[in-house]
Amino acid sequence: MKTVIILFISIIPFFAYSQDTLASHYKTYSTSKQKQISLNDIAKEVDKADVLFFGEEHDDSTGHYLEYSLLKQLAEKFPGKVALSMEMFETDCQTVLDEYLNGLIREKDFIRDARAWPNYNDYRPLVEYAKANHIPVIAANAPGRYTSMVSRSGLVSLNRLSATGLTYLPPLPIDTATGAYYEKFFKIMGGHEAMAGMQIYQAQNLWDATMGWSIARFLKKHAHYKILHLNGGFHSEEKLGAVAQLKKYAPDVRILNIAAYADDSFINPDWNKFKQMGDYIILTDPKLLKTY
Repeated sequence: MKTVIILFISIIPFFAYSQDTLASHYKTYSTSKQKQISLNDIAKEVDKADVLFFGEEHDDSTGHYLEYSLLKQLAEKFPGKVALSMEMFETDCQTVLDEYLNGLIREKDFIRDARAWPNYNDYRPLVEYAKANHIPVIAANAPGRYTSMVSRSGLVSLNRLSATGLTYLPPLPIDTATGAYYEKFFKIMGGHEAMAGMQIYQAQNLWDATMGWSIARFLKKHAHYKILHLNGGFHSEEKLGAVAQLKKYAPDVRILNIAAYADDSFINPDWNKFKQMGDYIILTDPKLLKTY
């Protein structure tokens, strides 16, 4: 099975350059139009937005293929005005990421020093496409050592960081979202009784805020760019989490979001079940192999 998975990942770029081989294994739905649409329709509608959030399931092979396809379509539609933003790289690795994109360092050094995720092969086609086409890639996530620190000692612990450490994070204090996101987070974590305190929720907000701030900071320097941002679905469902944090740093930013799921209802989906999750819902065939 491992050999099959590796083979599938290795031919994702081939799919993207030929016919849509996986067309029967995903469905795309517009919640505003209440009908199924094509991936190309989403790319066209980005004309009315600045940022497109793609909320993925990290092990969904079809989802990664669609991310690649969307990046390619956006690059063709908005030449020289597209950037890729990724939860999968942390802000303090931006220099390493840029060095690789500019051809200065070897891939193995990049993977090591940028602390690439264990499933980096899932994202490699996107990074390589960005490299080949001179597309900026934003290392958007908070350094893991800082989210870990907050999960243990709370957001107040960030005040002890050096001036250099603070450059990797949004301006303090970090806002902690209340209301729907707060309740949703505690529900998925097993309820308030399952939590030792607020620190883990505060770490989640640091995570979201850093992604939102990273995007806003890029847009401030690169007006009129279109940004495709990749993150785990929880961070952008219902336009909460990182989406809400982005709006705090850039109130006028125009945002669209995709919520993608490998769902058991794929054959006969009840789209109403997902209507609150995003502007677009992508369902992928759960029978296809996961990447890990």
